Amino acid sequence: MSASQPLRVPVGADAGRWSTFHGEKTLVVAARTVTSTVRVLECLPALLHGDARVTVVFAHDPTSAFSDGVLELLHDAGCRIIPWTQVRQAEPDLILTASENVDVPGGHCPVLVLPHGIGFQKRVPDSRGPRDRLSGVVPDSLLDSGRAWLAISHPSQEEQLLSSHPKAAGRTLLVGDPCYDELLVSAGRAEAYRQALGVPAGHRLVVLSSTWGRTSLIGQDPDLAARILAALPYDEFRVAAIVHPNVWSGHGSWQIRTLLAPALEAGLMLIPHVHAWRPALVAADVVVGDHGSVTLYGAALGKPVLLGAFGSEAVDGTAAAELGRAAPRLNTLGDVREQITSALAAQAPDRFAAIAAGAFDRPGQALARLRAALYHLLDLTEPTPAPPPALYLGEPEATGAEVTAWTVVSTVSPTAEPDTVTVRRRPATVAPYRGVNAGVSTNANKDEDEDETVGRFRHLACDERERDRRLLESASVLLGGAPAASSTAALRWIEDALARLPGCRLAATALNGGGCLVGLRDGRIVEAATTGPTAAPGPAAAVVYSLLRAAAPLDGVLVTLRIGARDEDVALRLRAPSPGSGAD
Repeated sequence: MSASQPLRVPVGADAGRWSTFHGEKTLVVAARTVTSTVRVLECLPALLHGDARVTVVFAHDPTSAFSDGVLELLHDAGCRIIPWTQVRQAEPDLILTASENVDVPGGHCPVLVLPHGIGFQKRVPDSRGPRDRLSGVVPDSLLDSGRAWLAISHPSQEEQLLSSHPKAAGRTLLVGDPCYDELLVSAGRAEAYRQALGVPAGHRLVVLSSTWGRTSLIGQDPDLAARILAALPYDEFRVAAIVHPNVWSGHGSWQIRTLLAPALEAGLMLIPHVHAWRPALVAADVVVGDHGSVTLYGAALGKPVLLGAFGSEAVDGTAAAELGRAAPRLNTLGDVREQITSALAAQAPDRFAAIAAGAFDRPGQALARLRAALYHLLDLTEPTPAPPPALYLGEPEATGAEVTAWTVVSTVSPTAEPDTVTVRRRPATVAPYRGVNAGVSTNANKDEDEDETVGRFRHLACDERERDRRLLESASVLLGGAPAASSTAALRWIEDALARLPGCRLAATALNGGGCLVGLRDGRIVEAATTGPTAAPGPAAAVVYSLLRAAAPLDGVLVTLRIGARDEDVALRLRAPSPGSGAD
């Protein structure tokens, strides 16, 4: 995909003959990386809301190491794209970009540079030479021309900028951060976003946030997502990952998905990197991040933050560096579950308020201030009414594979009245997990080991749809993939399942009318009726398995199932074995 052909409409030598809209001014958006292009696409519609006086075209600058995906992004958004060589012929009245590295063609029009993160937070490789540079700063040549205007989100950024780049004096515009304002507007919709992502009620959402580069969360510890999934009970947590667009552009989605395959198979929600990261961050209950802007946004929203990595390229004196000192570090080889639950328990929404106050000036006003600057540079009067619309973020789409195999640890407490069976499940593809970079297994908690003397048992349960043959053939418990239409159909399925998998101790399937049937290897059939929301057969099957191992009664008993944050009653009753079941 390329933008090699000049446009004839809406810009070009004879554009007037073909255009439907006749704008007074031409705005060229310079698109160089996915990250910077997304930032403009997220705020520009609100800035130009309903104004036909401005003609907008997008110019593709292909010179970045992270240019892959830019053209696809622009085409998907319906943008008109001109090759970089046509920028000057388009006679723009303003060039707008969120990439400070654009090689702006000669001319006289102003150039407005938006940040694509939060200020000048880190040092990055300089594409013009072998050294590093301060992220967000345009070349001195553009500053010398008097055409550049740098939008900043806080007055301290101007002080920081002038201390290292004196030529930026008088070239900054204090506008705030439109992205942060959008996050604030939508903060009250966290639960709706969790539901849209497919997070079950009562579960906590852990969001992993990684910037790019070798010191980033994913660059430093690619196995971390799998180890976190291995450490967190499936019936209490869900895990999502927000990975910087430069990683997607630089390495490709195939490489990312291959690298994260164990975590993806365990249900990791890999958030699309264009727009969906914002509602996913709002939905987070806790953020495990690094020195990237997304982690700082999460802290500013009042989320508990644990730092799983933090690069030395973070610039001293910035909000990012302050967060690096204030936020607790995640011991990635320690008890991850305990650290995350402790962070949730100690949550204080204002814990990072002072850091946020040092990064974002006058929250809620950024779009209005940015629009005023934009129209001033275009030499147009602002549309009325003055305030641009403050819109809620759209709901994200559910992502993440369905988990079909679990390592189950269950504990029978016969001293309780009624008997209590505590069930804790983890995705079997990662529990316990020892990845390429994992120093030790995450299954370091001795309470997860089987110990019959205290009524604690461990087994593998697989949905019949599990694709890994080794897991399926090793399962002690087989689960039906869909509810059976009738008891007869359920009994037939159980008989077939036990015959197909001789190593399986019991097979369970839900019934359309509620409850489930559990078939044992010895031919007994247990009816399990639940009073709670459990519809899948896995939890009830775990109760039957646990009582079977504990040599406890299975007929006419009421058991309390404790799973995740809820308790529910499970009533068990034995049925006669089906004729011809082939039971031992």
